Amino acid sequence: MKVTKLLRPTCLSALIYVSGCSGVGTDMLAGRNALQTGRPNDAVGYLARAAELDPNYRTPDRVPERVLTYLGWAYYETGNDAEARKTLERAVNSHPDDPLAHLYLGLTLLRAGDRERGRKEVENGLKAIDDTLEYIALDRVYGFYWDPGMAIRGAVKKTLAAKLDDKELAISAQRIGQEFDEEIDRARRDESHSHSGGKGGGGGD
Repeated sequence: MKVTKLLRPTCLSALIYVSGCSGVGTDMLAGRNALQTGRPNDAVGYLARAAELDPNYRTPDRVPERVLTYLGWAYYETGNDAEARKTLERAVNSHPDDPLAHLYLGLTLLRAGDRERGRKEVENGLKAIDDTLEYIALDRVYGFYWDPGMAIRGAVKKTLAAKLDDKELAISAQRIGQEFDEEIDRARRDESHSHSGGKGGGGGD
């Protein structure tokens, strides 16, 4: 996972957004930031505490960030596949429309040797990411803030069309998952900037 500064600029709007909210929201933000900055063990600590308080917690964003999904992702990054699988199974069962839950469950299953189901879940997650971005793009007010250069959707289509082996699929899928997660911050930041009187801008690296 790409390691950046402790609190990336793209996370600042998220920090402002949840400031003053419950302890669950604060732990969710801290855990997600730890995960994004290459500190999965710290992420597990924050997110496990948040999940214990409210396992159904989700942010009120255009693409909700759900605590069980990010906790499962954090367990995956620490190499704790048993906890990752258990947590991500709960996330998928509770929210079958969550792209990242399917994606990281698939990655966990692939690493554990469950090749057939693992690949299916990874592909389901990738398709859900593509579908989510396509749906948001239809919004004439906010759509252009999300994946404006279609880099994420292009990567999804390329990955699904290629005949990748398990390792190659996992590498590509994890990269896309990280980009999709970061796009939530970029789009939120750009929407907020637009509302405050600035010019809208695109995300994407």
